[in-house]
Amino acid sequence: MTSILVRLLLLVVPLCLPFLLIEAQAAPKKGASVKEVKAMSEKDQTALALSAAPAHIAKEAGVMVYGADGKLTEAKKSDNGFTCVPTVMNLPEPDPICMDGAAHQWLTDIMNNAPKPSNTMPGIAYMARGGSHFEKDKKVVMQKAAGAKAVKEPPHWMVMWPFEAAMTKLPTAPNPSGVYIMFDGSPYAHLMIYQDPKKMK
Repeated sequence: MTSILVRLLLLVVPLCLPFLLIEAQAAPKKGASVKEVKAMSEKDQTALALSAAPAHIAKEAGVMVYGADGKLTEAKKSDNGFTCVPTVMNLPEPDPICMDGAAHQWLTDIMNNAPKPSNTMPGIAYMARGGSHFEKDKKVVMQKAAGAKAVKEPPHWMVMWPFEAAMTKLPTAPNPSGVYIMFDGSPYAHLMIYQDPKKMK
Protein backbone atom coordinates (compact mmCIF):
# COMPACT_ATOMS: atom_id res chain seq x y z
CA MET A 1 0.00 0.00 0.00
CA THR A 2 2.80 2.40 0.94
CA SER A 3 4.61 1.78 -2.34
CA ILE A 4 1.41 2.58 -4.29
CA LEU A 5 1.02 5.90 -2.44
CA VAL A 6 4.64 6.83 -3.09
CA ARG A 7 4.21 6.09 -6.82
CA LEU A 8 1.07 8.22 -6.96
CA LEU A 9 2.85 11.12 -5.28
CA LEU A 10 5.78 10.84 -7.66
CA LEU A 11 3.33 10.99 -10.55
CA VAL A 12 1.01 13.76 -9.27
CA VAL A 13 3.47 16.23 -7.73
CA PRO A 14 5.45 16.92 -10.95
CA LEU A 15 2.16 17.48 -12.80
CA CYS A 16 0.85 19.93 -10.16
CA LEU A 17 4.08 21.83 -9.58
CA PRO A 18 3.83 24.18 -12.59
CA PHE A 19 0.30 25.18 -11.57
CA LEU A 20 1.37 25.79 -7.97
CA LEU A 21 4.23 28.00 -9.16
CA ILE A 22 1.93 29.98 -11.46
CA GLU A 23 -0.57 30.45 -8.62
CA ALA A 24 2.17 31.64 -6.26
CA GLN A 25 3.41 34.16 -8.80
CA ALA A 26 -0.10 35.44 -9.52
CA ALA A 27 -1.19 35.71 -5.89
CA PRO A 28 -1.40 39.36 -4.81
CA LYS A 29 0.69 40.46 -1.85
CA LYS A 30 -1.07 41.47 1.34
CA GLY A 31 0.13 45.05 0.97
CA ALA A 32 2.05 46.87 -1.73
CA SER A 33 5.11 48.78 -0.59
CA VAL A 34 5.51 52.48 -1.34
CA LYS A 35 8.12 51.55 -3.95
CA GLU A 36 5.59 49.28 -5.65
CA VAL A 37 2.95 52.02 -5.54
CA LYS A 38 5.34 54.36 -7.34
CA ALA A 39 5.85 51.67 -9.98
CA MET A 40 2.10 51.39 -10.63
CA SER A 41 0.54 52.80 -13.77
CA GLU A 42 -1.03 56.24 -13.59
CA LYS A 43 -4.45 54.61 -13.86
CA ASP A 44 -3.82 52.28 -10.90
CA GLN A 45 -2.29 55.04 -8.78
CA THR A 46 -5.30 57.21 -9.54
CA ALA A 47 -7.74 54.49 -8.47
CA LEU A 48 -5.77 53.91 -5.27
CA ALA A 49 -5.65 57.63 -4.48
CA LEU A 50 -9.39 58.14 -5.02
CA SER A 51 -10.19 55.15 -2.77
CA ALA A 52 -9.31 57.38 0.21
CA ALA A 53 -12.39 59.57 -0.12
CA PRO A 54 -16.18 59.25 0.02
CA ALA A 55 -17.61 58.73 -3.48
CA HIS A 56 -19.22 62.19 -3.71
CA ILE A 57 -15.84 63.82 -3.04
CA ALA A 58 -13.70 61.41 -5.08
CA LYS A 59 -15.91 62.08 -8.12
CA GLU A 60 -14.55 65.62 -8.59
CA ALA A 61 -11.28 65.41 -6.64
CA GLY A 62 -7.90 66.05 -8.19
CA VAL A 63 -5.20 63.37 -8.17
CA MET A 64 -1.43 63.50 -7.84
CA VAL A 65 0.61 60.41 -8.77
CA TYR A 66 4.26 59.45 -8.56
CA GLY A 67 6.20 59.96 -11.78
CA ALA A 68 9.28 58.12 -13.02
CA ASP A 69 11.44 60.42 -10.87
CA GLY A 70 9.51 59.41 -7.74
CA LYS A 71 7.97 62.87 -7.35
CA LEU A 72 4.29 63.69 -7.21
CA THR A 73 2.78 65.27 -10.31
CA GLU A 74 -0.79 66.25 -11.13
CA ALA A 75 -2.68 63.56 -13.03
CA LYS A 76 -6.20 64.97 -12.65
CA LYS A 77 -7.28 68.52 -11.96
CA SER A 78 -9.52 69.12 -8.96
CA ASP A 79 -13.03 70.47 -9.47
CA ASN A 80 -13.96 70.59 -5.79
CA GLY A 81 -10.79 71.71 -3.98
CA PHE A 82 -9.81 68.20 -2.85
CA THR A 83 -6.63 66.42 -3.92
CA CYS A 84 -5.91 62.70 -3.47
CA VAL A 85 -2.54 60.92 -3.43
CA PRO A 86 -1.96 57.12 -3.48
CA THR A 87 0.26 56.81 -0.39
CA VAL A 88 1.83 59.03 2.26
CA MET A 89 4.08 57.13 4.69
CA ASN A 90 6.94 54.82 3.82
CA LEU A 91 5.25 51.73 5.24
CA PRO A 92 4.47 48.27 3.78
CA GLU A 93 0.80 49.04 3.06
CA PRO A 94 -0.24 52.08 1.00
CA ASP A 95 -2.19 54.73 2.88
CA PRO A 96 -3.97 56.94 0.34
CA ILE A 97 -5.27 60.29 1.50
CA CYS A 98 -7.71 62.82 0.03
CA MET A 99 -7.62 66.37 1.39
CA ASP A 100 -8.82 69.89 0.85
CA GLY A 101 -6.45 72.80 0.19
CA ALA A 102 -5.80 73.63 3.85
CA ALA A 103 -5.03 70.00 4.74
CA HIS A 104 -2.83 69.70 1.64
CA GLN A 105 -0.82 72.70 2.86
CA TRP A 106 -0.60 71.11 6.33
CA LEU A 107 0.70 67.83 4.85
CA THR A 108 3.19 69.64 2.61
CA ASP A 109 4.55 71.54 5.61
CA ILE A 110 5.01 68.47 7.81
CA MET A 111 6.69 66.54 4.99
CA ASN A 112 9.05 69.47 4.41
CA ASN A 113 9.87 69.63 8.15
CA ALA A 114 8.50 73.16 8.49
CA PRO A 115 8.49 74.34 12.13
CA LYS A 116 4.70 74.62 12.02
CA PRO A 117 1.86 74.27 9.51
CA SER A 118 1.02 77.37 7.48
CA ASN A 119 -2.66 76.71 6.76
CA THR A 120 -4.75 79.60 8.08
CA MET A 121 -7.98 77.63 8.42
CA PRO A 122 -8.87 74.07 9.49
CA GLY A 123 -8.30 71.43 6.82
CA ILE A 124 -10.22 68.21 6.20
CA ALA A 125 -8.57 64.96 5.10
CA TYR A 126 -9.98 61.47 4.48
CA MET A 127 -8.24 58.10 4.77
CA ALA A 128 -10.96 55.56 3.99
CA ARG A 129 -8.44 52.70 3.72
CA GLY A 130 -6.93 53.56 7.09
CA GLY A 131 -3.35 54.47 7.82
CA SER A 132 -0.67 54.03 10.47
CA HIS A 133 1.08 55.95 13.21
CA PHE A 134 4.14 55.31 15.36
CA GLU A 135 3.96 54.57 19.08
CA LYS A 136 6.68 54.48 21.70
CA ASP A 137 6.07 53.68 25.36
CA LYS A 138 2.33 53.57 24.54
CA LYS A 139 2.40 57.17 23.28
CA VAL A 140 1.82 58.38 19.71
CA VAL A 141 5.01 59.98 18.34
CA MET A 142 5.47 62.13 15.24
CA GLN A 143 8.12 60.03 13.56
CA LYS A 144 9.78 56.66 13.77
CA ALA A 145 12.40 56.62 16.50
CA ALA A 146 14.40 53.89 18.19
CA GLY A 147 11.97 51.55 19.87
CA ALA A 148 8.90 52.98 18.12
CA LYS A 149 6.54 50.63 16.33
CA ALA A 150 4.02 51.18 13.54
CA VAL A 151 0.39 50.79 14.59
CA LYS A 152 -2.37 50.31 12.02
CA GLU A 153 -5.30 52.70 12.07
CA PRO A 154 -8.84 51.95 10.89
CA PRO A 155 -10.61 54.08 8.25
CA HIS A 156 -10.80 57.65 9.52
CA TRP A 157 -10.92 61.35 8.73
CA MET A 158 -9.06 64.28 10.23
CA VAL A 159 -9.36 67.96 11.04
CA MET A 160 -5.96 69.57 10.49
CA TRP A 161 -5.91 72.31 13.09
CA PRO A 162 -3.89 72.80 16.33
CA PHE A 163 -6.33 71.31 18.85
CA GLU A 164 -5.14 71.22 22.47
CA ALA A 165 -6.10 68.54 24.96
CA ALA A 166 -5.80 70.99 27.84
CA MET A 167 -8.52 73.19 26.36
CA THR A 168 -10.74 70.61 24.67
CA LYS A 169 -10.38 67.82 27.27
CA LEU A 170 -10.14 65.34 24.39
CA PRO A 171 -7.97 62.18 24.65
CA THR A 172 -4.43 62.20 23.24
CA ALA A 173 -4.31 58.54 22.16
CA PRO A 174 -6.57 56.09 20.31
CA ASN A 175 -9.44 55.01 22.52
CA PRO A 176 -12.91 53.38 22.37
CA SER A 177 -14.58 56.72 21.59
CA GLY A 178 -12.76 56.79 18.26
CA VAL A 179 -11.68 60.43 18.63
CA TYR A 180 -8.37 61.81 19.85
CA ILE A 181 -5.80 64.56 19.34
CA MET A 182 -2.73 63.28 17.52
CA PHE A 183 0.61 64.98 18.26
CA ASP A 184 -0.86 66.95 21.18
CA GLY A 185 1.47 69.67 22.42
CA SER A 186 3.11 70.16 19.02
CA PRO A 187 2.29 72.69 16.26
CA TYR A 188 1.07 69.72 14.19
CA ALA A 189 -1.59 68.60 16.67
CA HIS A 190 -4.80 67.63 14.85
CA LEU A 191 -8.06 65.82 15.42
CA MET A 192 -8.38 62.15 14.48
CA ILE A 193 -11.87 60.68 14.01
CA TYR A 194 -12.04 56.90 13.61
CA GLN A 195 -15.14 56.90 11.42
CA ASP A 196 -15.26 55.29 7.98
CA PRO A 197 -15.55 58.10 5.39
CA LYS A 198 -17.21 55.68 2.98
CA LYS A 199 -20.14 55.29 5.39
CA MET A 200 -20.66 58.99 6.02
CA LYS A 201 -23.83 60.50 4.55
